[in-house]
Amino acid sequence: DGLAQAFVIGREFIGRDRVTLALGDNIFYGAHFSDYLRSAAARDTGATVFGYQVRDPERYGVVEFDAGGRAVSLEEKPAKPRSSFAVTGLYFYDNQVVDVAAALKPSLRGELEITDVNRAYFDRGQLHVEKLGRGIAWLDTGTTESLMQASNFIQAIEERQGLMVACLEEIAYRMGYITAADLTRLAKAMASSAYGQYLFRVLEHEA
Repeated sequence: DGLAQAFVIGREFIGRDRVTLALGDNIFYGAHFSDYLRSAAARDTGATVFGYQVRDPERYGVVEFDAGGRAVSLEEKPAKPRSSFAVTGLYFYDNQVVDVAAALKPSLRGELEITDVNRAYFDRGQLHVEKLGRGIAWLDTGTTESLMQASNFIQAIEERQGLMVACLEEIAYRMGYITAADLTRLAKAMASSAYGQYLFRVLEHEA
């Protein structure tokens, strides 16, 4: 029924909160990506989306910028894109989004389009578009080819550095959500696996 249907289905769960929609087949990687997330999450009003330059923008929602870097148009999977910047699968919204989504009419594809949600914010002057530069990788694993590319990308990083990408226990530990004792307990539960051994190495390097 389209991505925007998530806000209709989840209206009661969302309540009066702000909300983030993250597509499960999107991968983001970059040293300072968390700074973008904190900035977007700190906004009390409006919506924030991220633009990323791609070779095949016709597969995505496309955002066009003027010479000053300001977003001037949004299109959903256009046959002739006005720019090479795709809107990634990560969206931050204030609570208005539940009403915006509920008021949408299905597109010609019969879906409630997320681009129409973004356009509603754009028309109100409440859409913030952040460009992700060369220091950040965005991988959309929606095709078999792109899934293979993403797998190779992650493998190369992990093999080269000996560090895992998106190890949730490590992230929670480094951000102070769990203690060293908590991480030790989690590592022991998976001690027979390479994953568990990696958690032990995280603890050793922090000692």
